[in-house]
Amino acid sequence: MRKAFTLAEVLITLGVIGIVAALTVPVLVSNTRGRQYSAKLKKTMATVSQAARMSHGMYGFDFSEIDEACQNGQSDHPENIRSICSMLNGTLSGGTYIDKMSDLNIPDDSAKYSIKSPYLSSLGYGDAADYHAYILADGTIFAFYKNLGGNNGCPGRLDPEFETSNCVGFIDVNGVRVPNKEINCTSGVNSLAETSCVVRNEAIYMTDIFPVRIYDGIVEPATAAGRYVVRTAK
Repeated sequence: MRKAFTLAEVLITLGVIGIVAALTVPVLVSNTRGRQYSAKLKKTMATVSQAARMSHGMYGFDFSEIDEACQNGQSDHPENIRSICSMLNGTLSGGTYIDKMSDLNIPDDSAKYSIKSPYLSSLGYGDAADYHAYILADGTIFAFYKNLGGNNGCPGRLDPEFETSNCVGFIDVNGVRVPNKEINCTSGVNSLAETSCVVRNEAIYMTDIFPVRIYDGIVEPATAAGRYVVRTAK
């Protein structure tokens, strides 16, 4: 006598597999995206920080010694002007300069690039038009406030004026694609003065905009949520 599964048994098995997949696949996708985002964040901060340190060795200035805003973007040269554009032009390879972030288009959408960042908005720099940027070879964006350097360089980390300085920017680890939204704490306070922030690896919290602050030869997270991601990244 032949043995085989009945149609009902096959359908029940497929149904169970479908339910398990529906429950687990979103979690796997979210975890993968979270790892990609944290890796790109760390890589971009390291790349730009290294470019600043190289500029200090090659041309005698880093972020703290910038004394002019960008003049001609990718034409700025570190031997003629001390701007963040000239610094990156002289030391950052494979980057494409963008004069105004709001000029970019979101793929498969007619909308212009925009950002949602409570932190940057609180400083008065919440519009994408406020930022120049470099798109790196992997598609990650390093954007910085257009008047960075206009006040004789970026103050040191412990300077009391740091939080009101124009030495800020953001890293968009997802390129121009949406959601273009600042990462947020799942619980706790999103301030560097606090240590309570926790970010769960879920789409509503693990988004793609990471505000950063810039000083000396360093680029670092400007919010507790970004700091949490850097500290817990594997």
